[in-house]
Amino acid sequence: MIGRREFMLLPAAAAAGQASAHAREQTPVPSAIASLTSMRDQARPITASERRARLEKARRLMAEQKLDAIMLGGGTSLVYFTSIRWGVSERLFAMVVPVTGEPFYVCPAFEEDRAREQIARGPLASSADVRTWEEHESPYRRVADGLRDRGIASGRVGIEETVRFVFSNGLAAAAPALTLASATPVSAGCRGVKDAHELDLMRLASKVTLLAYDAAYKSLREGMTQNDFGELVSAAHARLGFDGGASVQVGEYSALPHGSITPQTIREGTILLIDGGCSVEGYQSDLSRTFVLGTAADTMKRVFEIERRAQDAALAAARPGVECQAVDAAARKVIVDAGFGPDYKYFTHRVGHGLGMDGHEWPYLVRGNTLKLQPGMTFSDEPGIYIRGEFGVRVEDDMVITENGAELFTPQSSSLEQPF
Repeated sequence: MIGRREFMLLPAAAAAGQASAHAREQTPVPSAIASLTSMRDQARPITASERRARLEKARRLMAEQKLDAIMLGGGTSLVYFTSIRWGVSERLFAMVVPVTGEPFYVCPAFEEDRAREQIARGPLASSADVRTWEEHESPYRRVADGLRDRGIASGRVGIEETVRFVFSNGLAAAAPALTLASATPVSAGCRGVKDAHELDLMRLASKVTLLAYDAAYKSLREGMTQNDFGELVSAAHARLGFDGGASVQVGEYSALPHGSITPQTIREGTILLIDGGCSVEGYQSDLSRTFVLGTAADTMKRVFEIERRAQDAALAAARPGVECQAVDAAARKVIVDAGFGPDYKYFTHRVGHGLGMDGHEWPYLVRGNTLKLQPGMTFSDEPGIYIRGEFGVRVEDDMVITENGAELFTPQSSSLEQPF
């Protein structure tokens, strides 16, 4: 990529870029997208009281796991429990939650005001213990001191899975009497089962993305590139009031599950595979649709029918008490029995992943995962058939495990020629 310094040395390129941007501004918004209206007022934010309840659940799980405390850094789990959004850098910012007693924060001294501003909006605003460290000091000593003040000089401290190794290693050196362990049973144990409010936000996210896809599809024209179509998807999400988008793969590149950066042009009879979503109050959608501009070839139609049957098989297999791996096996059997095998040859990935505040999160619907499904767990249901050098087909919808089975958040795709 050309850096800013180099770009400033290229006035001709800059002028061309401005002209291109101006041309885009002058291009009329397709009517299918222009007719969309914002749905943002349908999204209810997560409240401080809900986050306090999450912390209490975390403590119950900590007790079960025999953890005396957990440490979280910047990232999704910190947002989940506190609403604090903090980027990860070489400087440690951490929240430490003891199994009993009040949590505390460790923060660079020059960031204290910014930290307190965010803490004040979360569940612990009235009792924030913020321990700061100057640039020449050890943040790990602050963590160790905070734990000791809460009676934890030794014992087990869980480390959230996205905390950098350098941070956990620093704590291990500063407090060698502590045993560090995984906090995943706590963080995933809380985040993996959604409550009714979370499910409402995820349903809305899926609905928004499907409407955006439909509007972009109605605006599709021969000669567009994959980037042109991707811009339509993003524009449609914006009209609906949310940030969202999709990767777009055309023709033979649809056989690569996560696509290619190779320039691609859409022609009559071309197959397109789009994969993306949006975020609603921090909760994600993740939908894939495969369709054809014009008339689909018979081979494409046959593969799509197999694909849909595999998606239905996964949905039918998903219910409380069933192991995660059984859902993958159900979809894979349909595809292999139809001649697209063995094993991962054409269906090259797992059937689904957990979904929530992260696009991919615990647990996963994959062979070897014996975790049993529970009501409130949410997943993608996305089998795929990929024929290298020709085309690929994937349909992906988001589903929730219910008391008696599973249900999708959105209507399924009906055909390559009528995907919506």
